[in-house]
Amino acid sequence: MSAETILVAPLSCVEATIEDARVGHLVTLINGETLVNTPPSIQPGRHLRLAMNDICDPQPGLVVPCENHVTDLVQFALDWDRRAPLLIHCWAGISRSTAAAFISLCALNPATAELRLAQALREASPTAYPNRRLVALADQALSRQGRMVAAVEEIGRGEFAEEAQVFSLPALHAA
Repeated sequence: MSAETILVAPLSCVEATIEDARVGHLVTLINGETLVNTPPSIQPGRHLRLAMNDICDPQPGLVVPCENHVTDLVQFALDWDRRAPLLIHCWAGISRSTAAAFISLCALNPATAELRLAQALREASPTAYPNRRLVALADQALSRQGRMVAAVEEIGRGEFAEEAQVFSLPALHAA
């Protein structure tokens, strides 16, 4: 596996994926009550924790994804040295993590069409259903003028699943 790879996994597969793929950076998008320790193989500062619930609209007692989550994610993706794969996970590997993978791809590939990146996501995962709020916030942050939102709408909801399979995407795509 190339070091310039983004992996997406559900929480249940994180430990095995880190070991199997020799992951160097980790992004956790999960509610604040679920503790995910940094594995010993991940160096300090290479684990980004984004505490949020998988929602698109504010709900009492839950944390809605916000601009700071997206800003931190984009910066983390841009700072990733690509010497070892980046693993992004949420609870099921379907919504928050696939949104974060799409956002990371858009940040790393500013000249590549959003639809092309969304289609790469769909080809890699038939169950991907990126969190629409995260995508909309990133669309604004990356000045993509609605094209990120349109791209995830174009690829559609995807197949229903309780939990996704681990999948990978090349980090860099031709324009």
